[in-house]
Parts: sequence; C-alpha cells; structure tokens
Amino acid sequence: MPPAKTDQLDLWAESGLDGDDQVMVDFLLPTGIYIQMEVPRESTIQHIKLLLWKEAQTYPLFSLLGEMEGHMFECVNQAAVHEELEDETRRLCDVRPFLPVLKLITRNCGRAERILDSKIGVLIGKGLHELDALQDQQVKDFRSKMKRISEEKMQRMQLMSWGEWLRSCYSTQLETESVENLIDKHEGVIKITMHYDQSQVCSVILYIRDCLLANESPHLTLVHCDVVKAIFEKEICTIGSVLARKASNPPLPLPPKKRTPTVRTLSVFPALQLIKGALSFVPLAVRAGLFHGTELLCKTAVSSESSSRSEHVWNKTLEFDIAVCDLPRMARLCFAIYAVMDKVKKQRSTKNTHLNKYQTIPWVNTMVFDYRGQLKTGDIILHCWSSFPDELEEMLNPIGTIQTNPYTENATELHISFPEYSTQPVVFPAFDKGRGGKKFYIELKEIMERDPLSQLCENEKDLIWTLRYDCRENFPQSLPKLLLSVKWSKHEDMAQLQALLQIWPKLSPRDALELLDFNYPDQYVREFAVNCLRDMSDDELLQYLLQLVQVLRYEPYYDCALSRFLLERAQSSRKIGHFLFWHLRSEMYMPAVSVHFALILEAYCRGCIPHIEVLKKQVEALSKLKAVNELIKLGTIKTKTKQAHLKEAMMTCLRQTGFIETLSNLHSPLNPNILLAGVHVERCKYMDSKMKPLWIVYHNKLLGGDTVGIIFKNGDDLRQDMLTLQIFRVDGSAMEGNLFTQFVVSSADTIANIQKTSSNMAAAAAFNKDALLNWLKDKNSGDALDKAIEEFTLSCAGYCVATYVLGIGDRHSDNIMVRSTGQLFHIDFGHILGNFKSKFGIKRERVPFILTHDFIHVIQQGKTGNTEKFGNFRQYCEEAYLILRKNGNLFITLFALMLTAGLPELTSVKDIQYLKDSLALGKTDEEALKQFRQKFDEALRESWTTKVNWMAHIVAHPS
Repeated sequence: MPPAKTDQLDLWAESGLDGDDQVMVDFLLPTGIYIQMEVPRESTIQHIKLLLWKEAQTYPLFSLLGEMEGHMFECVNQAAVHEELEDETRRLCDVRPFLPVLKLITRNCGRAERILDSKIGVLIGKGLHELDALQDQQVKDFRSKMKRISEEKMQRMQLMSWGEWLRSCYSTQLETESVENLIDKHEGVIKITMHYDQSQVCSVILYIRDCLLANESPHLTLVHCDVVKAIFEKEICTIGSVLARKASNPPLPLPPKKRTPTVRTLSVFPALQLIKGALSFVPLAVRAGLFHGTELLCKTAVSSESSSRSEHVWNKTLEFDIAVCDLPRMARLCFAIYAVMDKVKKQRSTKNTHLNKYQTIPWVNTMVFDYRGQLKTGDIILHCWSSFPDELEEMLNPIGTIQTNPYTENATELHISFPEYSTQPVVFPAFDKGRGGKKFYIELKEIMERDPLSQLCENEKDLIWTLRYDCRENFPQSLPKLLLSVKWSKHEDMAQLQALLQIWPKLSPRDALELLDFNYPDQYVREFAVNCLRDMSDDELLQYLLQLVQVLRYEPYYDCALSRFLLERAQSSRKIGHFLFWHLRSEMYMPAVSVHFALILEAYCRGCIPHIEVLKKQVEALSKLKAVNELIKLGTIKTKTKQAHLKEAMMTCLRQTGFIETLSNLHSPLNPNILLAGVHVERCKYMDSKMKPLWIVYHNKLLGGDTVGIIFKNGDDLRQDMLTLQIFRVDGSAMEGNLFTQFVVSSADTIANIQKTSSNMAAAAAFNKDALLNWLKDKNSGDALDKAIEEFTLSCAGYCVATYVLGIGDRHSDNIMVRSTGQLFHIDFGHILGNFKSKFGIKRERVPFILTHDFIHVIQQGKTGNTEKFGNFRQYCEEAYLILRKNGNLFITLFALMLTAGLPELTSVKDIQYLKDSLALGKTDEEALKQFRQKFDEALRESWTTKVNWMAHIVAHPS
C-alpha cells in the first residue's frame, strides 16, 4: 500500500483543490520507447490512448506498433499488483495507479472475454487473475461449472421475448399482467405510451439498458413520455455492447465411488516446520479434535512435546478412536498448537485461567473429506490463524473457518499427512436407506417445545431418536432436536437419518433457517433446509438475506446447495441480485471468505451481464464518497482545518466534473428502485461524529422534485445495526397494530435538539418535560394533534419493548428521534444484548428501557391525571411483549446464524442467552408478564437516572 503521505496528497488532488487538471504520466511502449506527457486527469483511458498514439507518431519505431486496437494499458494499482486496463471507459482519476506510469502492452486474443473479466474484477474488488492463480482444483471446478450455467442462462435470455425478459428481471417491481402495456417495440423503436410511478419507470430504464447491452450493435430510437425524458437521454447515450461468450471446459468427473474400510481408524501425522514469534523457543505440542458441527466425535488426540529452534517434528501418529466407516460426511479436523508454559519460566497468572498454562495458540481446521466426498490422503500444508476466541473447550475452534490463512508469510505452517487407506480413492458412500422402530411417549411434547438454546441430556436424546417417526408425524418442526440426537459417529444412524429425511414433511422457511446453523453441518440436512427455503417469496428472502450470506461461512465447500440457491434467486430477480451483490461485496476484505464470496460474485455477474454497468456505477460512486470522507477526516485530524473550510472543500469536491458524472443518475445502493438524479450540493454536509459520516442530498425528478437524503458512513461495521433493524422489521410484521415506524429521517428531529431549542441552558434542557409536547403542538393542531399523540404512544410502546428485549444500550437523547407526525424511532445500534455503556467502571444506563416522564407527559396529552391513556400505553407494551415471545425461537435463530460474522457483541451462545432471559422463554405467559411488569415499573421508577445521563450528554455535545 502507498504511504500515508501519498494517500493524503492523492486525496487532495482527487478533491480538485490543487487546481491542476493535468497530470504528468510516463508511458512505456512495447518498442522500448519512453514517452512522458501531460494528460487530463478526467479523461478516459481510451482518450488517453488516442493522445498517446498521436504523440507516438513523432517517435522512432512507431510503424512497429501496428493497430492501436491491438494494444491496451497496464499499470500497478493501489493494491500494488499489475492490472490490465481492458475497460477503457474508465477515467484515469478512477483508476488511480500507484505511480503515474502506464505500460502499453499487446492484447491477446479473446478481447471481449478479457474486457468482461476486467469489469468483473473491478466490480467485485478482486481481480480474476487472482482466482486464476489459485492452485485449487475446487476453485477451478466451481468456476467452470458456474461459468457454463451462467452462459446457458444468458443464451436463454437472448431468446426471450421482450415481455418474458421483463417478467424475468423485474417480476417483483412490475405487475406481470401490465407488461405488454409498458413497452412497444416495432422496427427498432422503443415506445412508452403511458405515465408510470417511480418503481415502474426505474424498471423500464433498467430493462431498456439491458436490451441495448445485449445487442452487439444497438440502433434503437427512443420515443418517451415526459416523466422520463431527462433520464433516458443520459442513460441511453452511455450504454455500450457486450459480446456473447462460449462455454469453457466442463468440470472434471468424480472418481469412482468406493466403500470405506470398516476396521481402520482415522489417523494423521503432524509436523510443524515454520514457527513465528515466541513459540520458536519453547516446547510445543499439537492438540487435534474430530468434530461434527460443535459435537466432539471422539476423544481429542495430543502429540508429544517437541523442542526446536527451527522445526518441530513429533514423529507420532495421532490416532482417533473412530472407525473410518463411521466418519460423517462433514467431519472436520481441528488443530491447535500450544506451548506448555510449566516447561519454561513460570508466567504471571492471567484472568483467563484456562489459557494460563499456555501461550499464543495458533489454530487451523480442515475437512476430512474433500469437496468431491473423497477422503483426504497424502501431505497437506495448513497455514494457521493466530486470533484465538475465548472460552473454547479443548483449545480447539470447530466453529472457525476451514480456509487456511492466506497471509502465508507471517503464518505458522502445520504440515500434516493423511495415510493411504486403500489403493483406490475412498469416497463417502451414497445414500443408504434404513428405518427404525416407532413408539410414543408424552414426554416428547415437552422436549420438542423447548427453545433452540435448551440443552438435551443423553436420556432425552435417546428418547427422541427412538421416537423419531413419532417426531416426523407429530412434531416435524422439531427436526433440529432430532439431528442433535443422532450419533454421528455411527454410520447406521447416519444412514437411517438420510432415509428419514426423504419422507420428512417440508418445513416452513422460518423453521428451516435453524437447520443452516453450524450445529447442523450434514450435507443432506442442509440440502433439505435449502429446499424448504425455495417456498420463500422474494420479499421474505430479502428479509433473511443477511443471515443467509453469513451462514455461507459454515459451508466448507464452494459448490453447495446454499450457494446455488442464492445464485438462482439472484439471477431471477434483479432486486435480490442487487442486495446479494452488496452483502457479499462489503465483506470482500475478510481473508476467510474473500475467495468464496468472490466466486459467487463472479458467477452472478456472468449470469447477469447487463447488471454489471449499473453496479459498476454504484461502486464508483461509493469510491468517490469515500474519497470525500477521507478528505474530511484528514482535514480534521492532521491539518486541524476549520469546519467551515472543510465544508467548502467538500462542496468544491462534489462540484468537480468527475464527481458530478459519477454521482448523477445513480440507482441507490440502498434501494435499487430509487433513481438518484443529481447531488444537491448546497444541502450536503458532514456530521461531527468520530467517523465524519456524510449527509448527501439528491434531487429526484421521478418524485416530483422531492429530495432524497443518504447518510454515507465509512470505517464502521454496520452489520450489527442491520441485524437490529432486521429484528425491528420482523417485530413490526408480527404485530397487527404496527407499533414500529418505518425508518425515515424526513420531517424528524432528535429528542436532544427538541429539548435544547426549548431551553436557554443546556444543563436544564433534559429536564423540560413540556418541550416534546409543545414541539408536537407546533407541528400539529386539532385532530392532527390527537392522531400524532396516538402515533407517538404506539411507536413508543413498540420501541420500549424492543429495546428491552434486544438489550439495546447507549440510548441518549441524540439516538431517539420523533417525526412531526408523532412517530418515535431509535437510531444507532452499536450496543446490543445488554452491553450497556459505563464510565469509570460504573454503568451509566440503569434502566431496562427508556420511559421518561416527558414521554408519559405526551402520552397523557399533558394531563397528569389522564390515567386512561397511560393504562392504554401499558396495555400496548404488554401485548407487544407477548407477541414477541411467540417469535422468540426465530429471534434466537437469527442471532445464532450471525455468530461467526465477527460482530463485537455477538461472539458466543452466551451472548444470545440475553434474548432467552429477556423474553422469559421456558416460562408461561403469566410468569413472563409478571417479569415484564417488574421491568416496566423499574423503568418508570428510575427514569430520573435517564434524565441525568441525557443532561450529561447535552452538556458534552452542545452543538
């Protein structure tokens, strides 16, 4: 990466504040000629090549270059790797090479293919040459298979009629029966004859763009209606063409299936050949465990100790007490390398007594069977991870990734060797039928109704397994508990389970989500779960897409049922494809998932080529906004620039030609149905918080002149906020009274601002109980005020209950907002599951949820004795709480599926226990209501502490 100083200079140049629109570039020609010349920063690569070609005519050996189209530029990019600039529509300021040096090279054959590869690489944030370079047969097979499927899909789409294409891409955005009325194509003319709402217009724009992109030489004339006039002209003139490609070689065939041996036990020979840090000088040992999900299949194996300053070879085979024939398909070997500290100088005691005896524990996991179901044999090198989660039994990390550390230079290498069990490959056997007995016990019902966090004892597991056919008949949704009762170290049980899955009733999609948890790694189980998810509507799938992307981390193989399902649905719905792209793209920086996510992104792009240009513009726009944000951060941290000067610098930056073009006529990454026409620069600003988020205001002609506001925040992981907002949406859909407002910021203000504007002193603002009611009175009158107070009462009840159940902290007056229509809503969910903020070791938030006297003052319409209104509010809260309890298992599942996402406050099952306790799962409704009423009274009684905290916050943040 370039040094910080270079970044700073480049950012100021990017902003246009240096006043120089030209940049000096060194050009290296294949003839050995070197040319230095100034070129416009805003020019496209194609235009720069034209300028160079004209200049090169005056230099020797020009005739040897041949045709200009036979060449392209190559540079060293910001990641310090070579990048071929196949996509010549990009501008130099967007390419931003590491150094101002461009090398002219000769194109190879297959130019259209190379252009497409280049675009996909830039779009997904990982060059496809990096995937090409991976010496991994699984990667090659997956890419080959997905490429063939994607190209077949594109070929089918080219044969579709206009109406069929429109239905295929935009079925969720347009009514299918009105498709034929939207567009009339005759003799090369596209004609729109009606006025449509925003969603329809956006869909038509995207559709016509796709049609043009699908033609090699489009010659289409457009006759449009007034509502889309300005938009079409911009959209159509920038559209290029994409050539079709041929399918690549088919994937390699699987080896012949062989039965596994029935007597040999699993063994592995470890050797450590590269030690980093303090581990190089102390006695080391290896611990290995065989897991199915989180279940330990047999006793862990431990090597002898080895002391060496360079290599550690234990010369001992680690034996596992399980026959090879009893290995489950998804068994994984987990290793940990540790130093036994009682062999060296005694260390000081630490808080974590479990790790006190050891030092720095590198860990790594690998599957026992490869992606083809073949038992691994021979030598394997595993590069370990150094970050070690707390509170793991046996020092092993079965829930961790099975990918090895890609940063090999600084990683500890563990060399292991699997023995040869047969002269032929050993392959996991195909599905084998089996069937058990049938009995009935009343105790089964009680077990099956427990929440997902409840542990099963061995007797209960035996009972469930014995009555597995009764479970199928009477408790089909109890499949997860049955799976936890299977003895995965016995192939007879596995075979019977596979047979049972063939006749198991289909689960609802919500119930099937739990089967994608890490505890259920079996291939057949996960395929069953995905098959149940196929009944999801597009809207329901979007609601749970966050979890479905995260559980891809649990998939040990790239080609799995979940990957194929997500690709199929994304390629059949542009809206799902949009959000799947951004969920995956946002985590490409994480080494444990970057290859898997890159493969899915590549497959999606190849199957939806027309969508590439739309997404590419969004990626470029976010890159521009990131540059603006970093400019402001550098100005505030290093140069101490005054706020007014920084805001002017921000506006100057946004007015640059390159920024205007990139940020205009953009489909919103937050909602692809919204077309952002152009930036309203004068109304843009940045917020004075740590990450300096940008407030970008857009014109939107499709909304009759209304503006659209977007907050851009760079540097924070917002997945925890996304999870919280997702739960709010699930809560809202479960409540008939719709107690939750939509998350909007128009015509809204924070409680802090409302209080400050009504008081002359910041310290007294938080204690002005009339401020909020008077604000609503100013915004509403007559019947509108009564309606606003009712809206406030309902939404306040919803958020009181939700913030209590989810344990949302940091609830100060700048994190609670109210709309002029009375709707109250919370923002900023950086602290959840009871992780309340503290100062000097003292918890500042002592109440289970926010219920201040000024809130009650509004609910009671300003009348102290209005007990009826307050009674209704309390009743709303209790009804909402009981409704949430009915969805308790779903909430636990949604949080459990996020365990490996790396969220700071959701790292173990113990964190999810907070949900179980707050919802009082396992108790009757009467018992749960009694608990909630106690919390309600506590919140009311201790509301004065909230006001003190709010006062401190207002004093600390007066502006």
